[in-house]
Amino acid sequence: MSGDDLVDELRVPSLWQALAPLAVLALMLVAAVALFGSDASYGPNQIVLLVAAGVAAAIGIANGLVWKDFEEAVGQSIAVSSNAMLILLMVGAVIGSWILCGTVPTLIYYGLQLLHPAVYYPASCLICAVIGLAIGSSWTVAGTVGVALMGVASGLGLSPAAAAGAVISGAYFGDKMSPLSDTTNLAPAVAGSELFDHIRHMCWTTLPSFTLALIGFTVLGLTTDLSGTAQGPEALLASIDTQFGIGLHLLIPVALVLVLAMRRVPALPTLAAGVAAGLLFAAVFQPERVADLGASISDNPGVRAVGGLWHALFDGYAGDSGNANLDELLNRGGMSSMLNTIWLILCAMAFGACMERAGLLQRLIVGVLRGVKTAGALVAVTVLTAVGVNIVASDQYISIVLTGRLYRIEYERVGLDPRNLSRAIEDGGTLTSVLVPWNTCGAYMTATLGVSTFHYLPFAFFNWLSPLIAISMALAGFRLLRKNSASAAS
Repeated sequence: MSGDDLVDELRVPSLWQALAPLAVLALMLVAAVALFGSDASYGPNQIVLLVAAGVAAAIGIANGLVWKDFEEAVGQSIAVSSNAMLILLMVGAVIGSWILCGTVPTLIYYGLQLLHPAVYYPASCLICAVIGLAIGSSWTVAGTVGVALMGVASGLGLSPAAAAGAVISGAYFGDKMSPLSDTTNLAPAVAGSELFDHIRHMCWTTLPSFTLALIGFTVLGLTTDLSGTAQGPEALLASIDTQFGIGLHLLIPVALVLVLAMRRVPALPTLAAGVAAGLLFAAVFQPERVADLGASISDNPGVRAVGGLWHALFDGYAGDSGNANLDELLNRGGMSSMLNTIWLILCAMAFGACMERAGLLQRLIVGVLRGVKTAGALVAVTVLTAVGVNIVASDQYISIVLTGRLYRIEYERVGLDPRNLSRAIEDGGTLTSVLVPWNTCGAYMTATLGVSTFHYLPFAFFNWLSPLIAISMALAGFRLLRKNSASAAS
């Protein structure tokens, strides 16, 4: 055997080599959750990704590659995700400006008034869905309005497990379908699709799942004794009414973004238009809040106004209403709030690039794809892989990133549009994270809502219906888009 043949042979990784970085990833992620709990996603997991990337690079170098190969691969991978990172920064600005101008408070205000004891479960689900769409964060919805809704359920004598399931179903629907959500931005960034194309394609699995969930909650409500009294969210409503001017006209920024999105204007200018509208509405309709936000900058009214608007863009809204729940709900946003997610993307792209350049990703999917014969089966396997990574890796972000990186090449090879991939990893990755007790999402919801994961799991209808419907549709060949085509194909 010649020297060249030996080098070529060494460049082919073994299955054990391909599994080694994943084993390191899984073990360190478990350790990160054990040590840091729900804070593992805010730094520890990024370190884990970098360590696993180093292991993958070391294996590649042992197989005949050089460090320069990995530098180039990481640089190219990060370059591909640069647009997504800019969109994330703009999303942070949207959140800050929309809270300051009263758009988000108005959505919360009207959403809370939908609550009625006779239809508690579906109403709670809808309220959380509306607020989740407005703010793009399932954790924030659950930690604020969700807590209030759990108190209402207790006063009504309703099942805490069913109430938690309604809150989680609505919160995750809003999170999944909101352009302000980090996971909704992360999935298309990893898969290579466009944000609003991704959201539109998710409708095919998400809307039927959410409709069935609402039907389930309605039936549950009709078969439950709803007698009793409870203290509703009046204090929250009163605080919103005191702090902000409320009115339907404040929903115009939302309508603007939706219209631009439906007209297929690219995500970055669409969101920029939403920011501009938010700043204008804040200056006109919420001058007191703008002045309060810029109070520490200057005593000059004009300078304070400019400072308040500026602050909302880079560091979000910050207010002291005297209502802790309202402050926790609204004190957020700004471009700085997206830096941790961007940090995660950088580390994830580095890990994926090292795995791919070393040939480890390709080696892993060979065994998985050996029994996959159709495009539908590929999508179904993608959903199941995302669920599996949620169980093993204990983090929804890792599930989205790792599954996307594992299957992106195969989707390109068989000619499937990347929207199929981004939808599949959201159906399997985003939604099932909260159903795993040791996942950061499951642990957070248990601690916040006071109900164990195993107890609320049967009632989190939307979260387990969506992956099941996604798999069923995939195997039936329904709405599988071919690359560079908007038509369905099997």
